[in-house]
Amino acid sequence: MNQEQMERMEHGKGFIAALDQSGGSTPKALLAYGIGADAYSNDEEMFRLVHEMRTRIVKSPAFCSDYILGAILFENTMERKIDGSYTADYLWNSKGIVPFLKVDKGLAQKENGVQLMKPMPGLDQLLQKAVQKNIFGTKMRSVIWLADKEGIRAVVEQQFTLARRIAAAGLVPIVEPEVDIHSGEKEEAEKLLKDEIKKQLFRLSPDTRVMLKLSIPTKDDFYLDLMEDPHVVRVVALSGGYSQEEADEKLARNHGLIASFSRALAQGLSAGQSDKEFDQTLSESVRAIYRASVT
Repeated sequence: MNQEQMERMEHGKGFIAALDQSGGSTPKALLAYGIGADAYSNDEEMFRLVHEMRTRIVKSPAFCSDYILGAILFENTMERKIDGSYTADYLWNSKGIVPFLKVDKGLAQKENGVQLMKPMPGLDQLLQKAVQKNIFGTKMRSVIWLADKEGIRAVVEQQFTLARRIAAAGLVPIVEPEVDIHSGEKEEAEKLLKDEIKKQLFRLSPDTRVMLKLSIPTKDDFYLDLMEDPHVVRVVALSGGYSQEEADEKLARNHGLIASFSRALAQGLSAGQSDKEFDQTLSESVRAIYRASVT
């Protein structure tokens, strides 16, 4: 594990950029960027186009370590290059930004008010590849829809079972049990979620470190006590479908909570923009998200 990267993630000022749209969400990300489905005829062309979009974001002068601590990549992005370097190496060596990798394979069907992660049969090989590609940590996402105690327990147990395997491989896992922002039981679900996370943190070995990626809580500063746990490197927040402005406003009310935004980061970016327009739009987004993250 890179200690310089650990120091940056634990104590640095800034936020994490989520650039990890995978096969299922890539068409939506490209469409938001102004590239419709008629622009590609197969997955390889689609992934080439989305890599060009991500490359444009990463190479922009607005995408810099003054504001951004880390970036989460999709497996396909990890295996591609930017200016001759693998994406993770470009991020760290050229930008000073810590690389993470999305490792989950999507969500299972809804059951007990939650969606667990689908099985990950090739996880150990993927983790080995991530270490070889100089990835620092991983991210995996589940979704909580209702305040169902058994469902939430199952989500958190699955997340931490996998987190222990990831940590054993030498990577820092980001545990992401997202509570849907539109849930009518959001606040109660967050209480149950925090209780289950605390139980799992207590069971970790003393040297195991994790990060938590959570929905911005209904009650301000609700996750402050999780930030104080010695196992927790950082608690980060997903935008969860809020507009960038709304997500920033809510985030700013939560001290110590930093952003890990995807849609909110790319909001307003378009393939048709000139480099000047693109960089200006991205710069405004990056600075606004940064301001909300350093409260």
